[in-house]
Amino acid sequence: MNDRAAEIKSWFRRVAGLSARLLFPPACPGCRRLVAEPFALCGECWPRLRFIERPWCEVLGTPFSHELGDGIVSADAIANPPPFARARAAVSHTGVARQMVLSLKFGDRTELAPTMARWMMRAGAELVADAEAVVPVPLHRGRFFRRRFNQSAELARALCRLSGRRFLPDAVVRIRATRQQVGLGAREREENVRGAFAVPPRARIGVAGRRVLVVDDVYTTGMTAAAVARALRRAGAAEVDVLTFARVLPKDSGPHDVRSGDFLRDEGETI
Repeated sequence: MNDRAAEIKSWFRRVAGLSARLLFPPACPGCRRLVAEPFALCGECWPRLRFIERPWCEVLGTPFSHELGDGIVSADAIANPPPFARARAAVSHTGVARQMVLSLKFGDRTELAPTMARWMMRAGAELVADAEAVVPVPLHRGRFFRRRFNQSAELARALCRLSGRRFLPDAVVRIRATRQQVGLGAREREENVRGAFAVPPRARIGVAGRRVLVVDDVYTTGMTAAAVARALRRAGAAEVDVLTFARVLPKDSGPHDVRSGDFLRDEGETI
């Protein structure tokens, strides 16, 4: 009897899945061409996706052009040690990856988050394995009400569903509105987010003494990630790591206007 019931349920799932595909055929996340599987990239978009691979700086996660040996740290990490232990990103913030970030952030394409989170888990496997809590970079409440969702929280939620890690969406709050980071220099970005984040007293028990993983969509200069990490360390976090979907690499930097559907946006660090 149980076998028969399971068979019937399986049949209904297959019919439901077929109906969903007929009504909403799977489309490429990069260009929206029809593809065979949901969230799969088409043949034109896949080669334009640049995954960040080893060798990389063990602290900042910036890729090296050639192998330098295990545990090598970049000159930037030595000269300017960040308040977090490790940072990793899945892809370079160019081409299709940039398009996916914009679609998620400004195009309400929250269904992209699980695919993006899978790639993030691949890049930050050791960070996810060590994490005792996962915290998204927060939006200010004014911007959250206008946008209706936080793209970093969507990525963090999907990551926790895949990994089984503890999701703490309200562990860090943005206590003051900040300017958009687009177009600001490194020093201006640092000043812009200085003191912008805090851990509420009620949330400190969730992070105190724990290794916390901060999740964001894009790592540009690292100023936002550093500000969040400082707030967590002040609240007693034992260690902080940072995992993002995309990273702006030196040869990718500069102003870009990227069109996605019916919107045009400048891209930049989480705002």
